[in-house]
Amino acid sequence: MEAKYGEKVQFLLVYIREAHALDGASPITGRGAPIVEEPLTLLERANIATRCDSALDLNPLPILLDDMQDTAERAYSGHPDRLYLVGAEGRIAYAGGRGPFGFDPDELEAAIRVELELEDAGETPQKSPEKRPNRGGRSLKSTDSQ
Repeated sequence: MEAKYGEKVQFLLVYIREAHALDGASPITGRGAPIVEEPLTLLERANIATRCDSALDLNPLPILLDDMQDTAERAYSGHPDRLYLVGAEGRIAYAGGRGPFGFDPDELEAAIRVELELEDAGETPQKSPEKRPNRGGRSLKSTDSQ
């Protein structure tokens, strides 16, 4: 998707708390699972994010780190993963469902096409009414001012 829309859409990954830390609520220890403990410092979180980036080959997506108070995760209900589209006006144009079951890249792409006016909002395929792109949305605010 980044290759297709990257000229017009800035894609970012916000690394929040680890979904499957060994000492977390939902540890996974099978083959291929991340073998990490919940980080206690921002540096530890950055190291885990770097490992994640390498393991999942996320280039060229820039990775942003949530703070240790999980401000972004709490504000956007991002745990364990979630897709958002912020429109040109700075408002949420699409808020996907919570992952892993609500993680739907096809819905995000449909919302991108509407936002870029490549499709009419009425013709955009959606799985369910509750997941339609949110054209009103709320403004993004810096967590520093809260």
